[in-house]
Amino acid sequence: MSGFGIYVHWPYCAAICPYCDFNVYRARGASNEPLLAAIEADLAGHAARFGQRNAESLFLGGGTPSLLRGEEVARLIEAARRSFGLTADCEITIEANPEDAALFAEQAAAGVNRFSVGAQAFDNAALKALGRHHDAASGLRAVEAAVATGQRVSLDLIYAREGQSAEAWRAELEAAFKLPIEHVSLYQLTIEPQTAFARRVSRGQLTPPDQEEAATLYELTQDVCAAAGFNAYEISNHARSDAARAQHNLIYWRSGDWIGVGPGAHGRVSHDGVRVAIEAQRRPSDYIDAVNAHGVGWVSEARLTGEEAADELLIMGLRTHEGVQRERFEQARGRAISDQAIAWLLEEGFITYASGRLRLTQRGRIVANTIAAELAA
Repeated sequence: MSGFGIYVHWPYCAAICPYCDFNVYRARGASNEPLLAAIEADLAGHAARFGQRNAESLFLGGGTPSLLRGEEVARLIEAARRSFGLTADCEITIEANPEDAALFAEQAAAGVNRFSVGAQAFDNAALKALGRHHDAASGLRAVEAAVATGQRVSLDLIYAREGQSAEAWRAELEAAFKLPIEHVSLYQLTIEPQTAFARRVSRGQLTPPDQEEAATLYELTQDVCAAAGFNAYEISNHARSDAARAQHNLIYWRSGDWIGVGPGAHGRVSHDGVRVAIEAQRRPSDYIDAVNAHGVGWVSEARLTGEEAADELLIMGLRTHEGVQRERFEQARGRAISDQAIAWLLEEGFITYASGRLRLTQRGRIVANTIAAELAA
C-alpha cells in the first residue's frame, strides 16, 4: 500500500521570501474565519466526492501554518478527522517558522505530533540574503522549543547559496547534527521563475553556484549526513531511523493518494479505476467563493492517462532510496521500459537494478530528472 494522506495549504506568511514560488500571500491581519470555514467545508466535499478513508498523515503546509493559534490548528485537525478519519498513529505535521516558536506548545497540545522547523540557515549573513526575518540564535531556540513539546522534530536548511563554501556548509551541517533532531530536509537553492531571486539573477545581482559547485556541495551533504547517522532515504531528506522518516512525503514519493485542500493545493486520488488530479483555486478569495458556491474549492479535476500516472510514479519514486518497482511502472504505463536504456544507465553508473527495482546511485541522483526522462522515452 502507498498510503493516504491529507494536505492542508495555509497560504499566508508574515513576509514573502525572495526564493519562494509557492502559492503564498502576505498576512495582513484579516480574520482567519472565512478560510478556516472553507477548508472545513472542502474536506467534507472531498469526502462526499471520493468516499471516506482513514488518513495516515495530515500535513499543514504553506505558507506559514505556524501562524495559526492552537485552537485553529485543533479545528483543522478535527475537520479532517470528522470528514475522513485519522488512523491512531496518524502523523500530523506543521511547517513552522522560528518566529512562531511561542505557539509551538499550544500547537502540540492541539494535536500536532511533528514539527518541520524552517530554520533554512544557521548563518546570519545567509539568513539576511535569503530574506528571512529571524537570526541564527532564533533558529536554534525554535528547534529547542519544538523539542520541548515532546513531539518529532525535523529541520529544513537551504544550501548552494551564493558564495557558500564547502567548509562553511560542512560546519553548518555539523552544528545542526548536534541538535536533538531526528530528521533533516536539505534543499539546494533553486532559482525559480517569477521569484525575486530570478529577477536578481537576470540583472546580474545574484550569482548562485554553478552546476559543478552545486554537485560538490550535494556530495559533501551526503557524506556529512551519513557520518552523523542520518540516512538518505530521498534525494533531499535524511533520517536517523525509519520511524523518523516523513510519512506524508513518502505518500507523495510512492504515488499514494492524498487530498489537497486550501488555496492552490493539489491532490491525487485513485477513483473508479483511474488516478484523478485535483487543483484548488489559487487566490484565497476565489477558493472561498468556490467552496461556498459548489461545496469544494477546486478549479480542475482531471483523469490522468496511464502514461501520465506512470511518469509521475517514475519521477517521484526515483527520488527515494527504495526506487521504483519496474513492474508497477510498466503496468501503469502499458508498455515496457527499454532494456537498452537500463543497460546504458547501469554501465554509466547512474542506476542499480536488483529484485525488480530501479534505484539511482549517488551519481544518478544529481541528474535524477534526466534519468527519468531516459527511462520513460
